[in-house]
Amino acid sequence: MVTKRQALRAVVLCLVLVAAVKLLLSEYRTERKQKLATMDPGSFWHPGPKVKEAVTVHKSEDINSLFNLAQKPEVPEPPVKKEAGTAPLETSKGPARIVHLDLKGAAPKVKYIKQIFPLFSSLGADGVLLEYEDMFPYHGNLTILRSPYAYSMEDIEEIKSLAKLNKLELIPLVQVFGHLEFVLKHERYFHLREVRAFPNSLNPHHPGSVALVKDMVSQVMDCHPDARWFHMGADEVRGLGESQDSKNWLHSNKGDVGKMFLNHAVSLARFITERRSGVRVILWDDMLRKISPATIKESGLQDLASPTIWNYLKKMDTDGIGTLISRYHEAGFKGIWFASAFKGGTGIDQRWTPLDYQLQNHLSWIKVMNSMTKYPSITLHGILLTGWQRFEHHTVLCELLPVGIPSLAMCLQSLKHGKCQGNCKIVTFSCKENTIYFSDDNLLSIHLMIISYSHIKGGFSRYHRKYNFANPRIIAFFQGRLKKLLDKWETYIENFRMEMEAIYFPDTVEEWMEENVNANMDLLRENARDAERILKLNGQPKSLKTL
Repeated sequence: MVTKRQALRAVVLCLVLVAAVKLLLSEYRTERKQKLATMDPGSFWHPGPKVKEAVTVHKSEDINSLFNLAQKPEVPEPPVKKEAGTAPLETSKGPARIVHLDLKGAAPKVKYIKQIFPLFSSLGADGVLLEYEDMFPYHGNLTILRSPYAYSMEDIEEIKSLAKLNKLELIPLVQVFGHLEFVLKHERYFHLREVRAFPNSLNPHHPGSVALVKDMVSQVMDCHPDARWFHMGADEVRGLGESQDSKNWLHSNKGDVGKMFLNHAVSLARFITERRSGVRVILWDDMLRKISPATIKESGLQDLASPTIWNYLKKMDTDGIGTLISRYHEAGFKGIWFASAFKGGTGIDQRWTPLDYQLQNHLSWIKVMNSMTKYPSITLHGILLTGWQRFEHHTVLCELLPVGIPSLAMCLQSLKHGKCQGNCKIVTFSCKENTIYFSDDNLLSIHLMIISYSHIKGGFSRYHRKYNFANPRIIAFFQGRLKKLLDKWETYIENFRMEMEAIYFPDTVEEWMEENVNANMDLLRENARDAERILKLNGQPKSLKTL
């Protein structure tokens, strides 16, 4: 259990961490001062909380700094040497702390990974869980699965070298059952869908299904010859049991969907462990929760894999977690993993990470970790700090990784040094007028200003603009301010896009801008353009021709 002295040390370290982050932001802001314009513009898959998106106040330069938070490592980096066939890394004593990089959206460029891996390590991370999805450079028959911006083999070799350099163990993750949208979206694989109309899950009975995922797993395993662990996903197998093949199987097997799931999971886990001696398999546990321990034990999965109990809620049921641990112990599992969330677990389109929410989730997990003495015959291998980038392949981006780094720092430090004693609160501030709340409050406030400002609402409405009909006196009240506002935002966006492009590939930049910026900017541009045009008409009668 954690002593008061340890708790106090944790609080002090958190304060030091905050100061360090502020220092990094301050240094980088100074470097960029001449370049950037100063602006003054007027449960995962469970229903997320109605979170007021409140964060520590950042000014315009601070947000650009946040995207480059790890740009200055504390010590010079030695040259990266690529070594093959090296021994696996040893993590620190006790349960490992593994940071999850979800690459199915906003995958960072390698040069940014070079900056953040030292930060992960310094904050107490022991490894990185790489969920490749379409960012892996699949080849041969699987080339179609690759994103146009997928990492190259050389990129992955550099990522592996960077991980070793920073004493971070890499754990690859390849989905083998559910969440295969990035595969089953291709017409070539439509026939392998469990539900023909939906690309979510694989039909486990089609002979091509197992061959497909074995090929995917093999290519990734070959690229990670030193990996001690391999995560095969296997969560949220939507629609399992609905294909005609599955219905036929269920008819002959007493309708046991759990056993159907286990058959496929065991087949893939056995393939992974037999393909390379010593590799241990991890899978998400949600599909196991309703399967009896006796059925699991009968399948043999407990001898092949370790389940990851995941929960991303602020106030999670720790007693319920204990019940799951007992069930998995009864099923014969020798070890388990836990999974928290440092970002991406509160809202499908969340833009800013709610710090207190994520902290409370980790404090709950610390309570569970401290209770593991009640289960002496089952080993806690570690905790995966998930950082979901999308809820699934076809949904929008959650908060970007740089935005989640303060949360990650806080959560890693909490896990490393123990729980807080008494009331532990994160002080946050709503973004005010001078704050660049770029993805929401500021641009949204501009939108609201345009549609609610009295002179615009009463004398320059959409109707007025449609028929080129407005009083020049009314336009004069707001045109100068509107033009000034547009010029400032255009300058800021130019710099902001440049910062984004330094970290992300073009598809991520375009998606984020389209989802969070473009609509409001288009409205601002349109109003400024219409004001200039209609002002020249000098208050003439309504035009019979609309735009």
